[in-house]
Amino acid sequence: MTINITDNNLKELIENSEALVVDFWAEWCGPCKMISPIVDELSEQYAGRVTVGKVNIENDDCQEIVAGNSIRSVPTILFFRKGELVDKHIGGGAKDILESKIKTCFNK
Repeated sequence: MTINITDNNLKELIENSEALVVDFWAEWCGPCKMISPIVDELSEQYAGRVTVGKVNIENDDCQEIVAGNSIRSVPTILFFRKGELVDKHIGGGAKDILESKIKTCFNK
């Protein structure tokens, strides 16, 4: 299950998650709608091993996250390991691409 991430909980998630995937998206974004089910599926597949969250960049309670992570286009997916940003994926993509990044970033 994916977590709704806001300015209020991102810092804690980064600090307390061994492996964290953050999907930045927007309602008006076609590629976001295409990749969202893949992110959800990976969240279920890696439950208990990788924390997966989503940030709706249109929400007022997410503006610090968007600015702080220099999000300029969506979808953008960030991969954090032990509190450090280790990879970034911009744009759409197939499940195997994102799964490969999870395996590479987190040795899962």
